[in-house]
Amino acid sequence: MEVQLRNPNVIMKLSRLGSFHQSKLSFLRSFLKEFKDWEYKRDLFDINEFGYGVAIYSFKKDQRVYSLICFANELNEDERSDRVIATKWDAAFTLYDGVPKKHDIERLKNEVPKQEVGRLSYKELTLSRANKSLRLFNHVVDCLSEGNQPDLNLLLKVGYLYRTTAVYGSGKFGLADRFRIKNRKEIYGPFRLEMMLVYLVRQFTFDQVNHVAKNKNPKKAVNLDLEICRNLGIGNSTGLGMAPFIVNHPTLLNNWIYARETALKKIREIKNVKNKDQNLFKKYLKKSLKNITSWNTESEYQQKKIKSLLSDLHLFIDFIENKFDFSDEYAFNNIYLWLEKNTRDECIEYIVSMMMEPYDDIINPLVNKMSSEEEKYFTIPTNRTVIELKEILENKYSKILNIDFSKNENNQNFWFISKNKEEPRLADRFLDNGSELEQPLAIARDIKKLYNKLSVFKNTLTIDRFLAKCPEFRHVVRRAFIVEKFPYSEIQDNTIGKSIVPIDMLRLKLSFFGALKFDPRSDKWLRICMFQGAPLPQQLKNYDDQWVYN
Repeated sequence: MEVQLRNPNVIMKLSRLGSFHQSKLSFLRSFLKEFKDWEYKRDLFDINEFGYGVAIYSFKKDQRVYSLICFANELNEDERSDRVIATKWDAAFTLYDGVPKKHDIERLKNEVPKQEVGRLSYKELTLSRANKSLRLFNHVVDCLSEGNQPDLNLLLKVGYLYRTTAVYGSGKFGLADRFRIKNRKEIYGPFRLEMMLVYLVRQFTFDQVNHVAKNKNPKKAVNLDLEICRNLGIGNSTGLGMAPFIVNHPTLLNNWIYARETALKKIREIKNVKNKDQNLFKKYLKKSLKNITSWNTESEYQQKKIKSLLSDLHLFIDFIENKFDFSDEYAFNNIYLWLEKNTRDECIEYIVSMMMEPYDDIINPLVNKMSSEEEKYFTIPTNRTVIELKEILENKYSKILNIDFSKNENNQNFWFISKNKEEPRLADRFLDNGSELEQPLAIARDIKKLYNKLSVFKNTLTIDRFLAKCPEFRHVVRRAFIVEKFPYSEIQDNTIGKSIVPIDMLRLKLSFFGALKFDPRSDKWLRICMFQGAPLPQQLKNYDDQWVYN
């Protein structure tokens, strides 16, 4: 039996994309799997009694070494901010290509803490910074210094000692351009180096808190229990700055979604599901419920999503335990069809992720296909004709072409870059000034404009001639020819409409990163936790890929 890939016009709606969850395809899980056999070391820990100084951690295999250089800084409370425009942080980090020498550390000590204002070299691969969760960090120091472990309930409520803001790469601020490293096998998967930086930062937070506690009370202090460390991750505050990424990288988006859809298709096509595979699926499904119930959020929006997800999951578990026979042919296909009929988007996509757990043989080959050589598809095929372009628009954007942009509710918002905060923002076109500075992120509206414009030109006219007359459509003409080849490259929704929920765009990207908990603080930003439950560096040799459910 052959199962068709799911329809992009359905899957690429924001409400559906905003219901995605982490899976075996997620970058932090594939990163740990790739680096589990590498040699981990703490090469330097020149930190004073208050926790300030320099530390270096490394991964090494054969002749390849990646080194995280950490600069921990003294920070006054009134200087602490998670904004990208902040100029001071509790700690700043860079991932160095190789083993840094003394003069490298001195150079970076001057530049890395400055972040955007500093300048790096091609030897630095990624750049980031983080702030303490000050109340929690101080609580842990106080407890450890007295010989006690910290309050577990308080730890689990927050989930981390530090939270990062931006993690930069690919040539920003002088960092190594992607072309220098893109052919390295071990980092071919998306965001490998960014995941490595965050993972090693997590270890630094444990070493730092132990060190400060020990110096506070050398006779009584104890180290933070390893199991407690394992159940802490790294926090992250993510706002609208992440949203334009998935619009601006269509082929990369396609490859992420296509890998997921291909995995689902192959799993649904399994004729006879083995006992061990169905048992693994059910085991991790049940264990995953604990993770959902531990989400801590004050967001009414997210609380409703969690409640509906749990309700649907309990319904589904009852179905597979009492009314379903895994010995039937194409069991996972039958499960999927039942989900579409009986549950909501959040549950459907949750179970899609869970279906992947038993199938390394399906997932592993797909992980290496999730990167994209985007420049290959940048050239517009100017010899094509207007009629061909119109047909692409009618086939690939059928729902978009039905939107009436003369109605205010379909044209209500605009994206812009905030001068004060230097980040993407969303504003109301009819209440706020500045729409003349709109960013080109209203793809649905521009596609509709392009379609209307094409109707006044001859069908046989070539695209080069059309663009000579109408150069303002170049960006969407390019996208149309990209979506012809890459069916999941375009959000099939109106990103400037009144009903847009911007965090759906953030949820999509964060699910592929591997975020476990989503805590929206509004419809425009949220907090997450990464690597919570992940093995510590010294535990990687005994790596268990299902750590996320333990």
